[in-house]
Amino acid sequence: MDSPVKDVAPVAASVVPPDAAAVSGPRAAPAQPGSAAGRRLGPVALVVAGGLSVQFGSAVAVLLMPRAGALGVVTLRLVLAAAVLLIVCRPKVRGYSRADWGTIAAFGAAMAGMNVLFYQAADRIPLGAAVTLEVLGPLILSVVASRRLVNLLWAGLALGGLVLLGGGGFDRLDPLGALFALAAGAMWAAYIVFSARTGRRFPQADGLALAMAFGAVLTLPLGIAEAGGKLLVPSTIGLALAVALMSSVLPYTLELLALRRLPAPTFAILMSLEPAIAAAAGFLILSQALSVTDAVAIALVIAASMGAVRTQSRRRER
Repeated sequence: MDSPVKDVAPVAASVVPPDAAAVSGPRAAPAQPGSAAGRRLGPVALVVAGGLSVQFGSAVAVLLMPRAGALGVVTLRLVLAAAVLLIVCRPKVRGYSRADWGTIAAFGAAMAGMNVLFYQAADRIPLGAAVTLEVLGPLILSVVASRRLVNLLWAGLALGGLVLLGGGGFDRLDPLGALFALAAGAMWAAYIVFSARTGRRFPQADGLALAMAFGAVLTLPLGIAEAGGKLLVPSTIGLALAVALMSSVLPYTLELLALRRLPAPTFAILMSLEPAIAAAAGFLILSQALSVTDAVAIALVIAASMGAVRTQSRRRER
């Protein structure tokens, strides 16, 4: 498997142009007229909507962990999400090359690893802190992939906000939980790379459905070993279905569509919005209060994300 860092530049360079229509089958639909601003903001809106969905879904998942454990929640989430996507997309399984299947396997493994590691972290440290540490992966990806010095400024500003959101340091956190979150960030970076590859190789969300199924198969033994029969409790399945839709089906689909029109470095820095969204979800669902310092940190992260998008938009206009 190619390393994520090695493959970032090709991903950024070969993203579909912003005025290309979304692929609806073997052939792309004809492009529809629209303003330049709409074409620029469309992929950004998809990423933000996906972030809202995944973080509020994660907050619900934290509430579900006492019932099925962290690994049980991951298993239910991926299995149910895979079932929904396979039913809706009905992807074909013939006619793909070995490279196509390799991309599916890598994407599915990245999804499985990212979810397993993140929920292990969320089971040990607060949700906002877990996402703050996790997002370091995409931030590092954005710096490595970028060929413009100004993106170092935006990444540095976002990093400052992330550190501030974490309270100026993470020494008070459970060390194992922090390590799990950092490892999840590395898998998140790999997810970005292989999500872009999958979006280019497969029509609609077919590749996502196949990758989700592969990831579900990988996590199933872990979930059964930890939760056993608890996975079959109807109320647990109902909550897990909500988590699957909010944290997997909707956000992954939106992000895959966004990556067809949005360069990987810009997408990666947009991921720095995730700690801010997680903090809001923690406040509304898990009763985790926001301090003034948290609000300042969120403002820094949002400013960095807006700056990154504005820089990318200006480059496209030239």
